[in-house]
Amino acid sequence: MTDTMPRPPFDPELQGFLDRLRARGPFVLTREMLPAMRALDVSEAELDDRLRQRGLERRSVRVPVDDGTTIALAVIQRIGRTGTAPAFFTIHGGGMMFGHHLGNLESYDDWLLTHDVVLLSIDYRLAPEHPDPVPVEDCYAGLVWTADHAEELGIDPARIVLVGQSAGGGLAAGTALLARDRGGPVVHAQVLVSPMLDDSDSTTSTHQIDGIGVADRAMTRFGWDAYLGDHRDGEVSVHAAPARATDLRGMPPTYLDCGSAEVFRDETVAFATRLWAAGVDAELHVWPGAFHGFTSMVPHAVVSRRAVAALADWTTRLLAGSLPEDPES
Repeated sequence: MTDTMPRPPFDPELQGFLDRLRARGPFVLTREMLPAMRALDVSEAELDDRLRQRGLERRSVRVPVDDGTTIALAVIQRIGRTGTAPAFFTIHGGGMMFGHHLGNLESYDDWLLTHDVVLLSIDYRLAPEHPDPVPVEDCYAGLVWTADHAEELGIDPARIVLVGQSAGGGLAAGTALLARDRGGPVVHAQVLVSPMLDDSDSTTSTHQIDGIGVADRAMTRFGWDAYLGDHRDGEVSVHAAPARATDLRGMPPTYLDCGSAEVFRDETVAFATRLWAAGVDAELHVWPGAFHGFTSMVPHAVVSRRAVAALADWTTRLLAGSLPEDPES
């Protein structure tokens, strides 16, 4: 990043976190670091104990994918839940390269306990060992399996919500596009939090957040290189990089948010604009001064609490059936 390129300032409450991060020295992601970044910070037994303390339980099922392999799908719900519930199908972040499908489950407690949904989290295979189209096809296979096993799971197949943050947001949007293009399961809605959508490295925010903040331009380029592999500079599908989609008609109602001082800002705003142009109901929030992942890294900041509350409000309206309906449905 050049010193002369202007960028939005960071929120004062968030700046302290970035100062402490910077004091540790520069962070340069390498492939050798990925195994450690894919591991849970607790054992699964300890994780399950924490869930039980919050009144939740987890089980794991195996989902068949394209080549006879199976991948894990975690099913998490309130202990003793009965009846038919909406399903929130979540896709974890991590630049397509790291993260864990059982990480950060605490962030879904409001949905699990307030709205009594069934949460599903897919253990999609990661790049660079499994480049495109494997991750998004894994997510789509999980969505299809979920819809096909709705009765067994105790969910309403007409109320499956795709949820993703960062790389998971890009995969969620790609999965929704696959479902539309293949005539697959109907996606009730999608939640895209700071989604990784655009492989072009051409937006203003990509160049502004270079060597600063969290998840900067260098990390984003590293992720796209790993994900797209040998067709990085060739033909890239809209399912891999949803920002390339020129026609978003038929996409589900969408909640999008990002920070004004993060690398994915411009692609998030552009995707929302394209959804509106296609007649899709979309709610967009750009949080002033926020960096990538701010709600989980500095949860007590005012801007973080505002962001969490806005998504909670949208979720309540979605599940109450009070969001605008698709005029073509």
